[in-house]
Amino acid sequence: MARKRKGLAVSGWIALDKPYDLGSTQAVSRVRRLYEAQKAGHAGTLDPLATGVLPIALGEATKTVPFLMDADKGYRFVVEWGATTTTLDREGEVTERSDVRPAPAAVAEALKAFVGKIQQVPPAYSAIKVDGERSYDLAREGREVELKARTVVVHSAAVTDTPDADHTEIEISCGKGTYVRSIVRDLAGMLGACAHVSALRRTRVGPFTDEGAICLENLEKLIHKGAGSEALLPVETALDDIPALAVTTEDAFRLKQGRSIVLLPRQVETLRPLLTPRTIGGQDASRTVLATHGGQATALCEMRAGQLSPTRVFHLDSGEPDVDYGRTQG
Repeated sequence: MARKRKGLAVSGWIALDKPYDLGSTQAVSRVRRLYEAQKAGHAGTLDPLATGVLPIALGEATKTVPFLMDADKGYRFVVEWGATTTTLDREGEVTERSDVRPAPAAVAEALKAFVGKIQQVPPAYSAIKVDGERSYDLAREGREVELKARTVVVHSAAVTDTPDADHTEIEISCGKGTYVRSIVRDLAGMLGACAHVSALRRTRVGPFTDEGAICLENLEKLIHKGAGSEALLPVETALDDIPALAVTTEDAFRLKQGRSIVLLPRQVETLRPLLTPRTIGGQDASRTVLATHGGQATALCEMRAGQLSPTRVFHLDSGEPDVDYGRTQG
């Protein structure tokens, strides 16, 4: 007999505006306790020193987390010129100083080299594993860390403000795995200067933006008033770019039992052009379709040979046990 989870069967997404000096795991724990949720997770770690969008999944929404891990992100950050630090941000020890203060036009011109597919070496102070150990742990121990360059994608990069000669504000839109600190390191190198990140804010993760994010204080007030559901976004929010198909009550029942359903020819013709190459969690998800019923997510499915086969079923109204069918998507 399955062990019953403690807590409430609350499901959905919270677009949290994470405050400064709070870790992502701590933020998830705070939100989970506020909602007394059975389970929770987040889509993409945000450093304690950074603020901004931290999507937190509760209950059944945790099954959609992998779809956000690969989502594009937006950042706004401040480059402080004059000093390079061990961590490439303001928390590290200064390793080099310079009197060079690049002009805004020079920074804007240099940024053009960082747009598109670029090779980037992650910072030594990062969570990447080296021989089974976190790179930042090795760096803190004073051990030499050599990380290989990897391909990342930066969609856009622009100077948005220059409050004074010592600081330049920049905004970027990028794909997964892009390190802002590495961009600042390499940008300073191109300009013959020293620099580090003095402020960092994540403005977007996929469909979640900072305009729609809620701070912890306001979330606590809502829940205290019994209005916590006002901040809860639907489970399918993370699946905004996945083709969706509304199914009948009978087909929804079959999918929740782990059984395939047969599509009508017109449904196949409607869905086929919407299927695009994509990889989620290292697995092919190019045939993934979201089946919905009554406006709610029913199951993530794989479309093959005119059928939808469930790979991940959502239990949003019954508290049923979690069951995986076939290839797991989330």
